[in-house]
Amino acid sequence: MCGVLALCSTLVLAEQVGCVTTEWKLVGANHRVCVESFPDPKIPGITCHVSQARTGGVSGSFGLAQDPSQFSLACRQTGPITLPAKLPKEATVFAEDTSILFKETRVVRMWDEAHKTLIYLAISRKLVNGAPANSISTVPVMPWGAP
Repeated sequence: MCGVLALCSTLVLAEQVGCVTTEWKLVGANHRVCVESFPDPKIPGITCHVSQARTGGVSGSFGLAQDPSQFSLACRQTGPITLPAKLPKEATVFAEDTSILFKETRVVRMWDEAHKTLIYLAISRKLVNGAPANSISTVPVMPWGAP
């Protein structure tokens, strides 16, 4: 299952890097942890990787299972960073459903002007009774390449 970046009118798929089985299931898909990568849609030179637990079994095989709110996030400078002229203080850069209804993992980019640092915060959102699960990654905006 690939995540969808939240862009105004265009949908871009995150790239699945791979999955590792965490528990074998006799019937249906195994439980696993999957890693996906995605570029920041508004800031060239930033790539993020998110790992998420995926529920297997019969319900997981049919896409009916609710994945647990277990994930990790790492964002890094992978090229020259070009900040847009009007960078919003906060914007959603990635969102992916983690259940058939009402639950998603979302990555929000924040801009710390005082420290010239991009902050990426992954959270789990539920329609009712939100989940406190979160992960953070920061990318200081610095020159790229040799001086």
